Amino acid sequence: MTQAVRCAVRLMVVFLVSALVLGVSGCELWQPEVPSDTTIAQSDLPRDTDPDVESEDIEALVSGNSAFAFDLLHEIIEDDANLFFSPYSISSALAMAVAGARGTTEEQMTDALHFTLDSSVLHPCFNWLDLELNGRDEIGPPYEGEGFQLSVVNAVWGQQGYPFLDSYLDLLAVNYGAGLRLVDFLDNPHGSRLTINDWVSDQTNARIQDLLPPGSITADTRLVLTNAIYFLAPWLVPFDEELTENAPFTLLTGDVVSVPMMHLDEPTSLKYAEWEGGVAVELSYNGGELSMVAFIPDAGQFEAFEQSLTVERYEAIVSTLESRRVDLGFPKFELTYDVSLAEPLTALGMNDAFLPGIANFSGVDGSRNLFISDVLHKAFVSVDEAGTEAAAATAVIFEFTAIPGPPVTLTVDRPFLFVIRDVPTEAILFIGRVVAP
Repeated sequence: MTQAVRCAVRLMVVFLVSALVLGVSGCELWQPEVPSDTTIAQSDLPRDTDPDVESEDIEALVSGNSAFAFDLLHEIIEDDANLFFSPYSISSALAMAVAGARGTTEEQMTDALHFTLDSSVLHPCFNWLDLELNGRDEIGPPYEGEGFQLSVVNAVWGQQGYPFLDSYLDLLAVNYGAGLRLVDFLDNPHGSRLTINDWVSDQTNARIQDLLPPGSITADTRLVLTNAIYFLAPWLVPFDEELTENAPFTLLTGDVVSVPMMHLDEPTSLKYAEWEGGVAVELSYNGGELSMVAFIPDAGQFEAFEQSLTVERYEAIVSTLESRRVDLGFPKFELTYDVSLAEPLTALGMNDAFLPGIANFSGVDGSRNLFISDVLHKAFVSVDEAGTEAAAATAVIFEFTAIPGPPVTLTVDRPFLFVIRDVPTEAILFIGRVVAP
């Protein structure tokens, strides 16, 4: 495997979080009971823990995932705003959706996600990469140390009694280690949402608290695909806490703010690269198999570099990293980010998957009644003198719709009444009567 691809694997391991709190002026909202025991409709087939895949197919998967990462980056960038997301988590969750897609829906999804492998190869390759990443915390001498964790997990949540195909459940079990966890979206959407959120919180050491916000799960929800990543690792060469001090940081606007700047206690051998317009530095984590690569454009060149950053340019820069003694100052920071990916993915060409009556996920249930209502992603990262903690989760939400009949034409050209109501409680807040608009 090439050095660029190895570094791509490293960078693809990124992560997520955020939290929403509901309350009403001194009153506690009623919360339906969350099922304590979730039935799992597990396939009879065990996970393949030793998938037979070719190295060139793994390289193709990683390269495609990297290309998707930079495509998505350009779609979700906002001026003057921080951003942090896990392209690997998103690709993994959507790969489980692709497994059930057919026809044009599948073609659009694989094109947008840069999945170039045949489905018979794609899912075993995801399985291999998933298992490989989950083995990264098995650190041997001379790198043993406390605090290193990396876990990547998948879970599938389906409506109890819904006719999911055995072939789909088999594929998820063998390649993603994901049994179908049965919940009751139909009669208890809020409780089902909390059950999924609790699972995500458990898998991310409580860093992801509300992946599914209120209203994201409805009585029409039939399937939710989730992926969660948690990462906690000390630096191979930690920063000296006593040397951290406030220092100037120039914003894109040209304004200067003060930030806590960390320092190594002496010039240290790090991977370093220069290109026309900026520099890059690689910081390794304990064990040496994972790293952070920072790209620092020259003053005034950030926007131009960001716009030009493709997987090809990324790989070209990473391939030139060489050991240099670096006297490094690096900002200490913590940030959170959450995003709905429906619009960005549609912009990348994944159109049909989000359209009721057009989406084709017949590989899930044998019908065309399912469509993706949203893809939600949250991320968290904290970088300090000791190392990095990061978490991420992605949810692909499927809703049910019968294929629509002929459109109905309605012109409201006569007196009418209307109500404004709270849907979850069915409380009527307003009633109106219009006889002369």
